[in-house]
Amino acid sequence: MIREIGAKELAAWLADDTRVQPVLLDVREGWEVARASLPGIVHIPMNLIPGRMAELPDDAPIVTICHHGVRSYQVGLYLKNAGFDEVISLKGGVEAWASDVDPTMAHY
Repeated sequence: MIREIGAKELAAWLADDTRVQPVLLDVREGWEVARASLPGIVHIPMNLIPGRMAELPDDAPIVTICHHGVRSYQVGLYLKNAGFDEVISLKGGVEAWASDVDPTMAHY
């Protein structure tokens, strides 16, 4: 089990310069990222995580992101089991971000 974070809570974290900023790991497909994404993401599609997780820092919090929060939760569990300490999944994914934080973000 991993922790989940709501869109508003993540937005507050990202706006707080006194906190260590997380790596925003978007695990969606390229066409999804092109349609709607948070600024500053690291994009590694879910199916490529096993071969590319060495690209992720092991000394920073990682927030996993997908469309609705299912894939990101699964990737978060995978990373946690692989030894990453602080992995958090964005609950509701970019859909929640578009609804609760950024109304200009496209829904799909």
